[in-house]
Amino acid sequence: MPRIDDYLQAKQLAAERLSKEPLGELIERSGFDTFDEQTIKASFLNRIYKISYPSFAFQDISSEDLQTPIQEHVLILHYLQGSGKAEATDVWITYREIPDASFYYSAFIKRAIEPLKKVFGQNLTGFTAAARQLGGKRISHGDAAFEFKIFPKVAIRIILWKADEEFPPEANILFDKSIAWILSPEDIAWLCGLFVYRLIGIARKGPEDS
Repeated sequence: MPRIDDYLQAKQLAAERLSKEPLGELIERSGFDTFDEQTIKASFLNRIYKISYPSFAFQDISSEDLQTPIQEHVLILHYLQGSGKAEATDVWITYREIPDASFYYSAFIKRAIEPLKKVFGQNLTGFTAAARQLGGKRISHGDAAFEFKIFPKVAIRIILWKADEEFPPEANILFDKSIAWILSPEDIAWLCGLFVYRLIGIARKGPEDS
């Protein structure tokens, strides 16, 4: 499992590389917006980040929290790096089908699939409510399924099958095939874990507090 120092180094490397590219090009290829000529506006999960250029300092303007997860910073910067490489294909694949993903498959299951089944396998109502708060679009798969636009060029689908007397709950996450050209398998596994735990956090707060 990566240490905080690993994330700090990854953020520094990505920021240094991105700082050498014109801001206009970063905005055009990523699909992000701007606040002004020196700041990027990036929505991620239920945060709205103000990202300064070229320092790539992050500020969450959607909350009063001064500390935000560096894992999210790294994912956003890696998306900025890779977002010009592909467009959506509408061809949906599993994590196993992502090239070179086998090494991270167990981490993907542990961080994303198992928590989905444990928390929402018998609580499809809670999953549906949380999914809608994160902008999910209902799709016709399983017993409950939603498609989410994580970044302008990255979409995922989360599908749940509820438990019954004969079978335990099941869950799956599908990806537009283009994700393989935008993010690394490790980034995708971390992205799914962050997203699932954000769903869980929203569900546990309940409709009145979230």
